Amino acid sequence: MGTIAVVDYGMGNLRSVAKALEHVAPKGASVRITDRADDITGAERVVFPGQGAARDCMRAIDAHGLREPLLEAARSRPFFGMCMGLQVLLAHSEENGGTDCLGLFPGNVRAFPRDLHDGHGHRLKIPHMGWNTVHRTRAHPLWNGIAETACFYFVHGYHAAPEEPDVVAGTTDYGRRFCSVLADANLFACQFHPEKSSRDGLRLLKNFVEWSP
Repeated sequence: MGTIAVVDYGMGNLRSVAKALEHVAPKGASVRITDRADDITGAERVVFPGQGAARDCMRAIDAHGLREPLLEAARSRPFFGMCMGLQVLLAHSEENGGTDCLGLFPGNVRAFPRDLHDGHGHRLKIPHMGWNTVHRTRAHPLWNGIAETACFYFVHGYHAAPEEPDVVAGTTDYGRRFCSVLADANLFACQFHPEKSSRDGLRLLKNFVEWSP
């Protein structure tokens, strides 16, 4: 197996993502944290984590010259986006007064309303932080070995709202139902943090490194 590139654009703690991938990767695989376009272009698989604000993320991507390598990888090889690495795949984010993103999928990234309530009428805190269930909307190889009731760890104040329902592979409820997983061809992206999601998060990453779309 070849290289798994973990994209480093200067935002986020990538060491925990890399360590989780190293733990589940087959023998002979190389996990490399990199901000080099050549490394991303030459990698067999690409993992695109992220955190922070959309505007800062897009500025950092462009400053590192990673826009085209990311788009090329997302269209051609096994590609895993995480958290902000899901949101910036859409066309536009409401964050920071409005930010244009990578535009791989039509749709927007929207803020959670500040007056969200649960089913008992209790006001929900924003950002959405903690464990929550992902409801699968369709089958996917990355769900193999993971129970339908599995929970994953979230930290976010904005959520993806893609225009095309066919790319939604999972939803989550937090005062409203939102898209928490996108999947299309060789791409899988989730709003939650697999590296912080215990056994099921590791299984998801293991499924990714063994996936042959």
